[in-house]
Amino acid sequence: MEESTPKEKILKRIRQALLYKSKNPFANIDLESGVFTKDSRDLRIQFATQFTALAGHFVYCENEFDYMDNLLTIIGERGISKIFCNETKLVNEFDDIGLEFTSSIENLIKADAAITSCESLQARTGSILLSSRKNGRLPSISSPVHFVKAYASQLVPDMRDSLLLLKNKYGSNFPSMLCYAAGPSRTSDIERTLVMGAQGPKEVFLLLIEDQPHAKLDS
Repeated sequence: MEESTPKEKILKRIRQALLYKSKNPFANIDLESGVFTKDSRDLRIQFATQFTALAGHFVYCENEFDYMDNLLTIIGERGISKIFCNETKLVNEFDDIGLEFTSSIENLIKADAAITSCESLQARTGSILLSSRKNGRLPSISSPVHFVKAYASQLVPDMRDSLLLLKNKYGSNFPSMLCYAAGPSRTSDIERTLVMGAQGPKEVFLLLIEDQPHAKLDS
């Protein structure tokens, strides 16, 4: 086929590059290892430090009962009455304690808060990995307050580790949407004034449940 357009020329070069790979002139350079300085602190400490620096609320829970107690306390203190949750496991927990909530997506926009789980927690950046397969696309961005239930075993050092977890979990059936959430939504597009909650939640609470035997959060 004659190369009649710039697009066809570019595609031909790409095909040639894939077929005939040039020898790496920098063979002595490690291109696989991470480029960031390794942090020797516990992953819990790393995540909590970064997450709170981004205006997130970090709540450490010793067990499931402590988690539920902290959650109910925050809900009471914030005067939250309309809660959205559509994850079956979390919904069953709320049924057991008589917590009122809605799982109807039509009522999500009217909710005071949404509660979800997560895929993993990235310690280096204090980020929460959410996916369309586990959490849906809307709960984490449509309510003023976002509660996230997570476990210490979901903590990983960096993005590469979190994506490897997803690959091992879902295989070829990868989620259609991935989102790294790091604290509340913020923007300074308007007159360089920082506005919280302009395009998502104003507050994000990460409730971390300890599920690692003999582990303890030390400052």
